[in-house]
Amino acid sequence: MLRRSRYLALCLCLLPCLAWAADFSIRGTTDKPVAIYKAGEKMEFTLRVLDGEAAIAGTTVKWTRSGDDGKTDKGEGVATEAGLKITTSLDKPGFVRIQAHAFGPDGKNLQGFTGGWGGNKNGNIFFDGGACVEPEKLQPVAEPKDFDAFWKAARAKLADVPIKAELKELESKNPKVKLYAVRLDCAGPKAVTGYLTIPAGAKEKSLPGIAQFQGYGINKHNPPGWLNESAIFLEINAHGMDLGRDDDYYKQLQKDLANYCFKNDENSDREKTYYYGMALRVMRTLEYIKSRPEWNGKDLQSNGGSQGGLQGLWGAGLDTDVTSASIWSPWSCDFGGITLGRLRGWRPDYKEALDYYDPVFHARRIKASVSLVANYGDYTCAPSGVWVVYNGIPHDNKSMEVKQGCTHGYEMKHCMRYTITPKGIKNVGDAK
Repeated sequence: MLRRSRYLALCLCLLPCLAWAADFSIRGTTDKPVAIYKAGEKMEFTLRVLDGEAAIAGTTVKWTRSGDDGKTDKGEGVATEAGLKITTSLDKPGFVRIQAHAFGPDGKNLQGFTGGWGGNKNGNIFFDGGACVEPEKLQPVAEPKDFDAFWKAARAKLADVPIKAELKELESKNPKVKLYAVRLDCAGPKAVTGYLTIPAGAKEKSLPGIAQFQGYGINKHNPPGWLNESAIFLEINAHGMDLGRDDDYYKQLQKDLANYCFKNDENSDREKTYYYGMALRVMRTLEYIKSRPEWNGKDLQSNGGSQGGLQGLWGAGLDTDVTSASIWSPWSCDFGGITLGRLRGWRPDYKEALDYYDPVFHARRIKASVSLVANYGDYTCAPSGVWVVYNGIPHDNKSMEVKQGCTHGYEMKHCMRYTITPKGIKNVGDAK
């Protein structure tokens, strides 16, 4: 009996420790299912700390509010099961950002799934989200007067280099699809390199074309894991890197290209910036797909996310044959927005030469259908910039999914979301 009592006492002592070792998260909502407000209107956020799907009480939540009005506020409170409420507002078109962390009774950050790109996707739980005021009124800085002339000259340089392709057929895991390593001659400092897949036995003029562009980084470019059985599919890297080299080559390339696109001296010159060569390679990629005898001559996609979304928008703006673009959280949108007071995302310092590469101006020339994704908590690719892109697309064949509490590498479970279209807002609700 004494042994059993000691065992029960030990278990009771351990319960608090075990409780705080659970998988926690912070789930944030706004008082409106669509977090779009009028200037000066009250915005109310509710942050609940969850253990699995159950709300818990007694945790300390510390938060920071920042916004396109230049104001910053901080606070903290103890969350109940109903959550912790934060009230704010914004007196002009723009965005508010709310960041929060939760702490246990011992003062330590609560742990749970946090997403990201590395192997360990657990860490200090957080909320990163926001709301906006009259975002349809957001506009960029003035467009360069010679914007079209500059890109006409760039296309002329590209035309001086014939489309010459070196294809090396590789072993395909799918007998229905042929796989090739590709190198394309290109104007600018580097060639285009990537991987091409074409359905085996495809007839002339029978297939749509898809260009896929990659996110920021300098990693070894491996063949795609999934092979498209119904389209010409070409995925390129941003750097024209050699394919199939040993690890030492890619390690050295990472050193050589460290901080690419972030060098102010290069970005002060519109033809010396790293973006210039990237854009030429985007145009050449689409040209090559159109030169393939299998292309049906009518369906051409320009797709990507993050840096790949930037390139996808370039492609859609610079090539009038592009018919659709699927773009997730495009990078480097609205370079000049910080001069207008908007919160800065992760991107280079503003230089006027970079306006030629800003998707907000390329968007004005897009004829293709465009589907965008913007996240309220993504300040790698700030939601304001994505919204300015959406505003600039000059037709009604466009949409933008907007998600609450989601960052560039993390999606909040059951996040509130909705889709903006020229005909109104649809698909309002949380992700099931």
